Amino acid sequence: MPHLSRSDELVFFVNGRKVLERNADLEVTLLTFLRKNLRLTGTKYACGRGGCGACTVMVSKHDPVSRKIRHFSVTACLVPICSLYGAAVTTVEGVGSIKTRLHPVQDGRHFPEISDRFLSALEDFPATVPQGVQRYQSVDSHQALQDPVGRPIMHLSGLKHATGEAIFCDDIPMVDKELLMALVTSTRAHAKIISVDLSKALELPGVVDVITAEDIPGTNGAEDDKLLAVDKVLCVGQIVCAVVAETEAQAKRAVEETKIAYEDLEPVIFTIEDAIKHSSFLCPEKKLEQGNVEKAFEEVDQIVEGEVHVGGQEHIYGNTGVLVIPKTEDKELDIYVSTQDPAHVQKTVSSTLNIPINRITCHVKRVGGGFGGKVGRPAVLGAIAAVGANKTGYPIRLVLDREDDMLITGGRHPLFGKYKVGFMNSGRIRALDIECFINGGCTLDDSELVTEFLILKMENAYKIRNLRFRGRACMTNLPSNTAFRGFGFPQGTLVTESCITAVAAKCGLLPEKVREKNMYKTVDKTIYKQAFNPEPLIRCWNECLDKSSFHSRRMQVAEFNKKNYWRKRGLAVVPMKFSVGFAATSFHQAAALVHIYTDGSVLVTHGGNELGQGIHTKMLQKAEVEKSPHVQTLLGQGQGFWTAVAVETPVASRELKVPMSHMHICETSTATVPNTIATAASIGSDVNGRAVQNACQILLKRLEPIIKKNPEGTWEDWIEAAFEQRISLSATGYFRGYEAFMDWEKGEGDPFPYYVYGAASSEVEVDCLTGAHKKIRTDIVMDACCSLNPAIDIGQIEGSFTQGMGLYTTEELKYFPEGVLYSRGPDDYKIPTITDVPEEFNVSLLPSSQTPLTIYSSKGLGESGMFLGSSVFFAIADAVATARRERDIAEDFTVRSPATPERVRMACADRFTEMVLQFFTSEKTAC
Repeated sequence: MPHLSRSDELVFFVNGRKVLERNADLEVTLLTFLRKNLRLTGTKYACGRGGCGACTVMVSKHDPVSRKIRHFSVTACLVPICSLYGAAVTTVEGVGSIKTRLHPVQDGRHFPEISDRFLSALEDFPATVPQGVQRYQSVDSHQALQDPVGRPIMHLSGLKHATGEAIFCDDIPMVDKELLMALVTSTRAHAKIISVDLSKALELPGVVDVITAEDIPGTNGAEDDKLLAVDKVLCVGQIVCAVVAETEAQAKRAVEETKIAYEDLEPVIFTIEDAIKHSSFLCPEKKLEQGNVEKAFEEVDQIVEGEVHVGGQEHIYGNTGVLVIPKTEDKELDIYVSTQDPAHVQKTVSSTLNIPINRITCHVKRVGGGFGGKVGRPAVLGAIAAVGANKTGYPIRLVLDREDDMLITGGRHPLFGKYKVGFMNSGRIRALDIECFINGGCTLDDSELVTEFLILKMENAYKIRNLRFRGRACMTNLPSNTAFRGFGFPQGTLVTESCITAVAAKCGLLPEKVREKNMYKTVDKTIYKQAFNPEPLIRCWNECLDKSSFHSRRMQVAEFNKKNYWRKRGLAVVPMKFSVGFAATSFHQAAALVHIYTDGSVLVTHGGNELGQGIHTKMLQKAEVEKSPHVQTLLGQGQGFWTAVAVETPVASRELKVPMSHMHICETSTATVPNTIATAASIGSDVNGRAVQNACQILLKRLEPIIKKNPEGTWEDWIEAAFEQRISLSATGYFRGYEAFMDWEKGEGDPFPYYVYGAASSEVEVDCLTGAHKKIRTDIVMDACCSLNPAIDIGQIEGSFTQGMGLYTTEELKYFPEGVLYSRGPDDYKIPTITDVPEEFNVSLLPSSQTPLTIYSSKGLGESGMFLGSSVFFAIADAVATARRERDIAEDFTVRSPATPERVRMACADRFTEMVLQFFTSEKTAC
């Protein structure tokens, strides 16, 4: 590094290049400078607090004492650029690139060794580097080597994600005359708006305008769910107006100067218990019942009643922005948005501006994670930004920082469940009555649908002849909760599984024995009368027990617990029957558009959105395989047709000498595929794959005469001939959707196309003195039927399991008494990290099986793994129960999720926890 003399100019280096800044702004952070000035967008904005690591870079400085270069990591969001004089900064782009070369740490096929002396950085419990086995399904030996379906193919954007070259909505460069928008939100939970004073905000330099409800030319949202508040607010964080300014800093200063006067209203409701007390509900009760519950309770040996509390969960996705660009004529708009449902954004903007839908085009390149949180909320942000663009005539960019996103947008619904279970001493459950309440927040949103799905899915894997499920969505003065991965299943099924563990405790049986005794065994019908075959469920359960050596490890855990008083191990296994899809036929339709260009390259577009789940990779696999049967029919073993497109593996490219760029998916756009359905409910690949398949079959049908006439020709020869013969090389594919319906009055229907089955076993070790735990081992077996891409599918299973593990063990939302969310970043809200991954983590797919319903007999696995994270929760509960037995304390206790260290510590009751309880009791008495 060259020696620099001090001057008024700021000089430092980024990725080896000299940066000279003559007018450095004291308030500009390194993160802002990298992203805005240098366009190095691989360094991401995520939390703004230095707590998540998304903006981590390496800084190198000369140490004058040692005369050596020191390297250290910093969070760029907290570092002022003025502190970097003479320093060298290395970002992810400086580590490696797909355009030059990859560093081993960026290549998924190579993992650098971690020296033993650095492992202490991972320590809470003594840590080891996680390891595990992924067991794929075997590909049929008769399947052509060129056929990519069923093979573990890398995510198309995987390397770009690793190098920072994948461009997200927030990374789009500034456009000409672009303005920045910031939102003004309510500071009161339930109040009347007396006045809004914008005078000081409008006087600030750089402030262009403030957008209020009066500026909306069309519809201001729904009657009970306004885009911009009018007259009153229903929660802290409700959007009142929006500031438009030349820079983000100017917009945020104007937000602070916007003065709103309120008059508080009553009641103010935050909890489910308060909502029940005030009969504050968003929709009617949903109910399913079978058998004679009351009579069955009279005939059982024992009855247990209990409560279960499940906390909410924040989505913690990336890329919260929207960019609205007005065109110069015909009121046209281009909207670049991070959403799971661009058609919904398009419709909302249309109604808000009172212009036809065909003037609005929504573009989605990649979303950056959604988990359900980007189904509805991006439409609100897009509409408000569109109003700003409509009023000012300039492009508007609106990006929420992490604190604002967590404050404004809702997440997973918290749940309060009450159960009454009747059972025989053998562990056989004869009657079960569960009543659940979810916290819907201040508006309906998806709460009614979540309640319905909660009730439909609550029986999980168990055949109980006398059942009653009831559910209600509570209205509270919190931001409206919304869709979240699993859509009610992870909360509701925790109640059911808690009933199982309560029965086991009362009968003196192991929980796995009670689970097995009550599981579906033969072809049967669910509580809503939908027939299904549980054979894959039983296979998953048995294979999980076998592959995890569950029974022998149960004895090892017992032996460990005998020898250790302050540390206890727990072991649990849970089964899963997860229903896939929407409960409505119209939500299962999909369309695609496939172009073949005269050079032989192929462009595929479809209605699914790339959330990170690999849907585009799977679409190209499907488009690829559509050629195989036709080739075999027309050409036998000829290879000519396979020069059509690149098979997305290096091996196939080398063998066939086909460039990987032959097939391409550009983006999801409402201009190419209209009237799309949200990418959600685990069916994105299913339905869009059917549409892509249909389009490819149409094109192949058109090309058949040409191929027959010249069977030795190349793909390029056939395409050229087709063009000369005026054969269309573009086709729209369409899939009408799976049949699905539910009659709630009759309590029956076929609401789901199919089920995904699975089982998970987890072992943990709990420190009874601190409440901390470590995850020793997890084994998952999942029924994927015939996986389209086992590498991507197992990645989805591992990711959803980890997210579920966070829901059940670490992620806790905390509020101030005034209804303000306290935990608004990763420093207060603990999502799973690398140290939370089980030390041994094994995932297996069941051997392939066939189903005529889905594309190539595959199944959607995006959501189902969430619930399997509860195996960690119940393993912790198993360890706690052991500690309580040893201390002669009742095993049964109120189940509360997440099982945070504080809760686990207090549940491991002893003389120390008694002192804590006595202290708080005396303090309360003194007050």
